[in-house]
Amino acid sequence: MDPWRRPAALAWLLWPASLAFRAVVAARRMLYALRLLKSAHPGVPVIVVGNITVGGSGKTPLVLWIAEFLRRQGRSPAIVSRGYGSVGAGPREAAMVSEPAEVGDEPVVMARRSGCPVWVGEDRAAVARALLERHREVDVLILDDGLQHYALRRDIEIAVLDSRGLGNGRLLPAGPLREPASRLRSVDAVVANGLEWPGAFAMRLEGSLLHRMTDANDRRPASAFAGETLHAVAGIGNPERFFLHLRAIGLRIEPHAFPDHHAFRPEELVFGDGRALVMTEKDAVKLRRAAQPHWWVLPVSAELAPRFPEWLLRKLNECSRSKAA
Repeated sequence: MDPWRRPAALAWLLWPASLAFRAVVAARRMLYALRLLKSAHPGVPVIVVGNITVGGSGKTPLVLWIAEFLRRQGRSPAIVSRGYGSVGAGPREAAMVSEPAEVGDEPVVMARRSGCPVWVGEDRAAVARALLERHREVDVLILDDGLQHYALRRDIEIAVLDSRGLGNGRLLPAGPLREPASRLRSVDAVVANGLEWPGAFAMRLEGSLLHRMTDANDRRPASAFAGETLHAVAGIGNPERFFLHLRAIGLRIEPHAFPDHHAFRPEELVFGDGRALVMTEKDAVKLRRAAQPHWWVLPVSAELAPRFPEWLLRKLNECSRSKAA
């Protein structure tokens, strides 16, 4: 059952297990802090973008925004990711033409959109070493979904929350939290995607131009589908956020939610009526070989609070000064 939707009675029954999980989380973090568990720093600034909840919260659009912003500032960023759902374990590069089954779906999207090296693997510290050995020009690493990966030391921690907030506020398995809510007090910044959060940088996702999957040059505004009802497919951590976005840009949809990182089979998207279908960019990379003319994809991009870029550059400059000292 989705930990975001635990019935109150079940959450109470799982509370002892949640307490045990909290103890394990606290002990693990302390062991890394005391250097009793091995960790390593790659030698260039590391920006971690993660969350303390399970499921998607908008991390990938934020990672892309940071990568694109740093490139405009003359930096040479690279992205390190777990490559969730991929079959391999060792460090390897994710390219635009990579198979999602080999490197994960989100890394393929990031490789297509960021214009910078994207590497994946279970051991993010080992991935960072391999990446920097191959790409010596890289001067900053962005760690995607790595807030709890303490084996790779970091300089800047950014936690992302979406409109679901912290759910029932309980740790797994009674609720959706990977770490206690108090963890948010120790990160360098909280980015709030579609909700109000004290002291957080506001973020929203923008995008209203649909791309035909069989012809990337065929791009149409949402208004081109006025009067139609489209099938909307999402296999992401929070499908409802995608469906709400589609409605907000004026599309009338019939939603179809799938589990996060779902390995789609083309027949699952045959609804028998020939209507247009729109999906997320993350889902589209897994279905590109089966694309149909009536399938469309809606890319989205992050829009950050105006003060966020200045804050990020200041933090990076502080990292550079401390290393120089």
